[in-house]
Amino acid sequence: MGPLSGVRVIEVAGIGPAPFACMLLADMGAEVIRIDRASGGVAFGANPADLMNRGRQSVILNLKSEAGIDAAKKLIDSAHVVIEGFRPGVMEKLGLGPEVFSASNSKLVYGRMTGWGQQGPLSQAAGHDINYIALTGALDAIGTGSSGPIPPLNLLGDFGGGSLYLVVGILAALHAVKTSGEGQVVDAAIVDGTASLMSFLHSCRAVGFWSDERESNMLDGGAYFYGVYRCSDDLYISIGSIEPQFYALLIEKMGLSPEQLPIEAQLDKARWPALKVLLAEQFLTKTRAQWCDIMEGSDVCFAPVLTAAEAVKHPHNVEREGYIERDGVIHSAPAPRFSKTPSQLAPAPVAIGQHTEQILTSLGLSKESIQAMLDAGDASSVQ
Repeated sequence: MGPLSGVRVIEVAGIGPAPFACMLLADMGAEVIRIDRASGGVAFGANPADLMNRGRQSVILNLKSEAGIDAAKKLIDSAHVVIEGFRPGVMEKLGLGPEVFSASNSKLVYGRMTGWGQQGPLSQAAGHDINYIALTGALDAIGTGSSGPIPPLNLLGDFGGGSLYLVVGILAALHAVKTSGEGQVVDAAIVDGTASLMSFLHSCRAVGFWSDERESNMLDGGAYFYGVYRCSDDLYISIGSIEPQFYALLIEKMGLSPEQLPIEAQLDKARWPALKVLLAEQFLTKTRAQWCDIMEGSDVCFAPVLTAAEAVKHPHNVEREGYIERDGVIHSAPAPRFSKTPSQLAPAPVAIGQHTEQILTSLGLSKESIQAMLDAGDASSVQ
């Protein structure tokens, strides 16, 4: 009964950012029905470890057949939102482009998830997260002077610039329907979302506070007071002591003097390398646990660098119930949190096609027509 209760979303099965967006919508209470391929495509079926495909009903339709397309149209006509992640033009070739529903479902929010966007010289090219963040300047800014750019998993492009912007766009478009009575297309391109996430960096560049040289800026590992350090047990900690009062506390907690770690050195980039060596040597004198005892919970702006497995067990995350175990699999708790319409962990992934007959029946198809589709391979269900 989350904030999106009553909203029906049709997901045309795909990979990466679109399924993650649908997972978020499902956690917030939306009814998500996924159109799967008979082959199973990229979906993992009822595997409880397939976190991004939780919260779905599944119907198998052959989108290369007339009967399958007709059923898909009926399904989309019954929905508030449709989400697809194909290259531009694919849905149009199938006869399922947004213009098809302009009359039959004029309030439909049509979410399109791509890497390069719906138009532009690269729109028809294949790509992955690493390529999209490379084109926006984000990848170039991440890394060390010696290593060169380092891919930040696929969090920044696929899920940050992609999924989250798709969800924001869909929610905004649903709100606009209430005032205008009309749906619209949401063109969520990872390059656009990632470029938007770079707004702060462009502000810094505009005022002369950012250099394109890696490890030369406050937030890219260049500053000795904002970074990651190794401890004596080969584990790591992080500090972000930017503000003067936090920096002063860092000096105190590390057992150093203001002469060793001068206040005025914070903005003197020429002194950063030498002071980074000083801090590195100091952090090497204790284990991560010892530094946690000294600094954790203080205003130093400190946290241990945890593995994913360690994060689940950290007292802060435990108290906030940030992780939920179900069927032996760890899920991140739904976010954000709502005070009156709380999200819930959406139901576990289902077998591909599990709801085909049920859904087709709800669309008004007769038993005879459903059986004909099953016999022809235009639809399939798990018995």
